[in-house]
Amino acid sequence: MRHRTLFVFFLTAFPGLADDAKSEWVYPGPDGKLVYKKTARGDRIMDFSHAGYMGGGVAIPDVPVRRTVKPAGGEDDAAAIQSALDAIAALPLKDGFRGAVLLAPGTYSCSRPITIPASGVVLQGSGSGAKTGGKSTIKLTGTPHPALVVRRTKGGPQGTGFAPTQTHLTDAYVPSGTNTFTVADATGFAVGDTVAIRRSVTDAWIKFMQMDDLVRDGKSQTWLRAGSTQTAERTIAAINGNTIAVSVPLADSYDAKYLNPPGTAVVKIRPWSGLTQFGIEHLHVESPPQSFNHTQPHFTAMQLTGQDYWVRDVAIDETMNSITVTGKRVTLQNVSVTRKAMHQGSSKPSEISPNASQCLVDRCSVTGDNVWFTATGSNVSGPVVILNCNFQGKSRAESHMRWSTGILYDGCKAPAGGIEIRNRGSMGSGHGWSMGWGVVWNCEAKDFLVQTPPGSMNWLIGGIGRRTLAPRPFGKTPNLPEGTVDSPGRPVTPRSLYLEQLAERLGPRAVKNIGY
Repeated sequence: MRHRTLFVFFLTAFPGLADDAKSEWVYPGPDGKLVYKKTARGDRIMDFSHAGYMGGGVAIPDVPVRRTVKPAGGEDDAAAIQSALDAIAALPLKDGFRGAVLLAPGTYSCSRPITIPASGVVLQGSGSGAKTGGKSTIKLTGTPHPALVVRRTKGGPQGTGFAPTQTHLTDAYVPSGTNTFTVADATGFAVGDTVAIRRSVTDAWIKFMQMDDLVRDGKSQTWLRAGSTQTAERTIAAINGNTIAVSVPLADSYDAKYLNPPGTAVVKIRPWSGLTQFGIEHLHVESPPQSFNHTQPHFTAMQLTGQDYWVRDVAIDETMNSITVTGKRVTLQNVSVTRKAMHQGSSKPSEISPNASQCLVDRCSVTGDNVWFTATGSNVSGPVVILNCNFQGKSRAESHMRWSTGILYDGCKAPAGGIEIRNRGSMGSGHGWSMGWGVVWNCEAKDFLVQTPPGSMNWLIGGIGRRTLAPRPFGKTPNLPEGTVDSPGRPVTPRSLYLEQLAERLGPRAVKNIGY
């Protein structure tokens, strides 16, 4: 009865749900449990619920304050903030954290980046200004720089007992959305191991994807270099003979016809060696207005990489390419980016770049014209979830470049802009097919551009807005095939795919843990 209880929960949580349509690709069965339609080769819409801090459904912790900083009153505050963070970094870990630095209400002038220096450290303001009460503002001054950074540490744990192990896929076809595959030899692998699934970029695959003839201004463009690899990291959940199950479904398919030789390698690798368990919260960040092209030096808000970290309740004004996150298991929650100064030029900045695997962008907003609301980079292996976000302005949310996989736009709104999953052709330096196995679910936009890559799928389900077609940019092709469209103009049940998947996997408590 648990699944039926979950379905009743969502009927209550989302009024009008009973009048929604039924998608043929994902829908609640008689017991309330989600039923997934598969392609002839076994591909399906993936379980996106693993996106977010700690793999989804885990409440962001409130970390005790160990040190408080007050503004210096017009002087540069960067050194004082950094000193406090460094002091917290020297404390021992307790329950995974060292402590938080609290910025008292006021304005902090900062002429250089502030760095989160160690795992278990949180930078906490007294408020973002989104609600009544105190407000802590980091005011960027001096030459352009990012406000807050976390960089991947060099090296990694050496230790003993680690034996690199490598095998390869033997399945003729591994479908997108599955979490099992067969390898030549599973000897040396164990439950809990981190593995890198290294997908070959071959001349045959590039030609199959029709990415072998990119030209711009008379010059050949390279989409992906033949001989390179695209990597998805996963954790082994079970082994049965030579069949391996991973804890998070695969966001891409693996077709031996186009990948052999050399095939797809499965390699045991060391666990994450960078920073973990850190956060930035309850802050306001502002920079001087920047009415110029993003190719010039500019102020940004955050450049972060790590595992199991978060940014919540942060208001950002006037930065450019505002937030870039990489790593794994990341949550951005209630983050707003506002741009009033008009960006100049056809090449646009990405205000939120969700380039981490298992990334959840939840109830965030971007306001601005001539920007990308969100944009993914190259080789981002989902799940990436953009949930209940609001985008204001004549701009677009899009997958940006070079074959990332497994994104979900869920309940997002862009009333004056658009949402795109497309082939960008020779745009940029040969961005080409930007995304496969992406889903736009119950979103509203002025227009959608969702296209179907060869051998892959992208879905537009329950979308309210104008559907558009387009050729490959800078090419001489006709309009490319539209993605798989289901229930145009009418929302489907469940209203939120991510939240329903999360509740089904971990129970209603997991949904409450993240504030729903």
